[in-house]
Amino acid sequence: MAMSGASSHSLLLKNPNLNLFNNYITTTTHLNAFPLNRPNKPISVTCSTASQIRDRPSAASQSQDRVFNFAAGPATLPEIVLKKAESEVYNWRGSGMSVMEMSHRGKEFLSIIQKAESDLRTLLQIPSDYAVLFLQGGATTQFAAIPLNLCTPDDPVDFIVTGSWGDKAFKEATKYCKPSVIWSGKSDKYTKIPSFDDLQQNPHAKYLHICANETIHGVEFKNYPIPNNKESLLIADMSSNFCSKPVDVSKFGLIYAGAQKNVGPSGVTIVIIRKDLIGNAQEITPVMLDYKIHAENNSLYNTPPCYGIYMCGLVFEDLLAQGGLVEVEKKNMKKAQILYDTIDQSNGFYRCPVEKSVRSLMNVPFTLEKSELEAEFIKEAAKEKMVQLKGHRSVGGMRASIYNAMPLAGVEKLVAFMKEFQARHG
Repeated sequence: MAMSGASSHSLLLKNPNLNLFNNYITTTTHLNAFPLNRPNKPISVTCSTASQIRDRPSAASQSQDRVFNFAAGPATLPEIVLKKAESEVYNWRGSGMSVMEMSHRGKEFLSIIQKAESDLRTLLQIPSDYAVLFLQGGATTQFAAIPLNLCTPDDPVDFIVTGSWGDKAFKEATKYCKPSVIWSGKSDKYTKIPSFDDLQQNPHAKYLHICANETIHGVEFKNYPIPNNKESLLIADMSSNFCSKPVDVSKFGLIYAGAQKNVGPSGVTIVIIRKDLIGNAQEITPVMLDYKIHAENNSLYNTPPCYGIYMCGLVFEDLLAQGGLVEVEKKNMKKAQILYDTIDQSNGFYRCPVEKSVRSLMNVPFTLEKSELEAEFIKEAAKEKMVQLKGHRSVGGMRASIYNAMPLAGVEKLVAFMKEFQARHG
């Protein structure tokens, strides 16, 4: 987060209201706002969509004290957002306080959380009959909260399990309702998504649960199943592709997501729920898992993760400044295409196990034909300031998470390195 040079840092401390972020939104000269050193230009990589889609502007080219962070979460944040937060961390907009010091019931923080919700509603075009809750506990806590709020202990629920997180959600639900796995990709090592026409749904299921994007296995729903009766709800864990593309919220009863992949730091969990579903929690539901409590108190029943919500708000502003989620999706598709093309055109040196039609735009798993080279690949990439490329411990290999905030330059540098590595070891 540090700026290059003491003078720039001192300027920010002396003038904490310096609105660098608004300069980025309203002018085209922001690239000169942060005179950071630039690395050597990466090897050129072409893409068929390059002429149509331009990468998002950033505070500067990758500075020498920053790495390209391909972590699955907590993940990279937009540099322009980090710079904005840096300028406000000591004294938020003349309040005399950091956001970290504010009362969550004071007018300053109320303006922050209300603006964050408003911008998120704009981004996802969230209908007025849906509540937006800023919660804690990660998406994992919602594995219990959802059945506790929406089901009786005897209600049937359907799960499509396309990876580890869907499986974890199913196992937690067994404590609070009667879930069934109507399809699992485990036998195929979670590399596919089923044909919706072949699903044998329970006609009395309270809801159908999916994980929209499996972070570990790199499998993403490109469209969504429809529950087979009008009373059943579609519920989705969107943690790792939240705000990466447009979504028709009205098709879901509930969407939930941990913020730490695409929209903020760890500690914030966002729940978008149709309002008529609120208020039916089982008696055993802990107060902190009751959606009614949080909705009635506008996410302020207890002290929320204030700074994390503030950071999410800055990210939402940035996504809107880019033109919204339609434009963001185009950029994500371009980055993913470059990386998948490099894998597919390597004559087997690199391999992605996921069926092409459901490959994630966010998490790209791949292996080396010579598995003994994987440790060297990760080590050499780190020397080139590309980090967190090791695959999840449960599957091995490599994984490049290329969320919204990963700049095109980071993917271009990675594929240039992959080609050079193949040339030396192929």
